[in-house]
Amino acid sequence: MVKAADRAKNPARSSVWLEKRATRSGGGPAGLDRDRIVAASIRMLDEEGLAKLSMRKLATELGVTAMSLYWYVDTKDDIIEFAMDSVYGEFDLAAIDAARDWQDRIRVLAREYRAMLVRHTWMSPSAGQYLNIGPNAIAVAYKIQQAISDTGLSLDRQPGAMSAVFQFVYGYGTIESQFGRRAAEAGMSQDEFYVDSVKAFRDDPEFSPQIEGMQEILDERASHGSVGAIWDRDFDHALDVLIAGIEVMVAREAEGARRQK
Repeated sequence: MVKAADRAKNPARSSVWLEKRATRSGGGPAGLDRDRIVAASIRMLDEEGLAKLSMRKLATELGVTAMSLYWYVDTKDDIIEFAMDSVYGEFDLAAIDAARDWQDRIRVLAREYRAMLVRHTWMSPSAGQYLNIGPNAIAVAYKIQQAISDTGLSLDRQPGAMSAVFQFVYGYGTIESQFGRRAAEAGMSQDEFYVDSVKAFRDDPEFSPQIEGMQEILDERASHGSVGAIWDRDFDHALDVLIAGIEVMVAREAEGARRQK
């Protein structure tokens, strides 16, 4: 069994996907398997977040003893890693492959990633804490790498382009998901929460000087009548800007290569 203390000794190599577990003797608890544990953990994470996930609560949800879980996982970190990889399995890889060119593939990948982050608000704070090298995550990473490679950018420019697009998506999806979580915790729709929060800002006389310079943009956003419409419009436009930037960089590199001949 891999204990938390053992993981702490070598965190850079700590992952459920790298550790070799000893084979358990005999059969596991009846009616329980890793897929069922992971599915239950995702439900709990979606409803309550990372902080409230525990082996004891998960066992109660599954109707088993906490010790039963250790037949399939060694730590709570194992469960989170399995859960993270499972939601990467929600990406529609067939839709990515069906896209006509690298621009469309990047758009599909970006929208799939954003949707996953919004569906699972616990994913954003999990990023960076784990190596995230499960089979589904690797499959998605490979599709991203392929799409960026097909832009025609030189190898040393590809990581920057990848970061520009997908770090943007991570940030956008994180803000969107946390806004939705905050609205839900307040017992309000996103539209209600947005209208109330902006009204509070506008009605506070201390903010009058700042609002004066923001009046047009606040009015423009309010004219859409739906926070969801604002999220979608701004995301798509920003993604178009990033893709256009990559196209400019590709053309610039091609022009530079021609001049050197």
